[in-house]
Amino acid sequence: MAPSHRTIKMNRAPVLTLWAAVVAERLGFDWDEALTIGRALAGLNAYAKGVSIGLFQPTPNEVREQRHKLPPAETFTVDLLHRAVPAVHTGQGVRALDEEKPADPASVKQYLEGKFKDALPDVYEAMKTLADAYPPRKLAVEAYHLYEQFRPAVPAGQRGWGAAGVLDLDAIRGLARLA
Repeated sequence: MAPSHRTIKMNRAPVLTLWAAVVAERLGFDWDEALTIGRALAGLNAYAKGVSIGLFQPTPNEVREQRHKLPPAETFTVDLLHRAVPAVHTGQGVRALDEEKPADPASVKQYLEGKFKDALPDVYEAMKTLADAYPPRKLAVEAYHLYEQFRPAVPAGQRGWGAAGVLDLDAIRGLARLA
């Protein structure tokens, strides 16, 4: 069956969340693990962007130090799309940390379903096709560069914060054919 969506208009955060989850899944994480990693990575990216354009002030040292008091044996980082995502092993598998607690994959699914609506299956399939076009080792290196090529275009600086742009699924599929 042919995809029903060719373009959708949305901001970058859900696009990055889904792409990071698809990449994490291709690199060997199960889907629930990948969802939490993708959401955490998008949050880290958004925070860094917010700081760079003056919307947020970096966390005071005292608060940052509190975060690092978690025992090292309980936490680790997942390196994905040039970010170190804090994570923990749970009885249900790996979970990225969300405010010092394991993230809930169900809330990430709900977030993506709310943002992409009925386009979610088409967007997922386009991204999965792109991720599958690369051997995992090469995808790990190229994933952020690929995202930069298909992410929705928005104005630079504060004007682009939260702005919607066009996500072109044919462009994502085209990148897969070029791999």
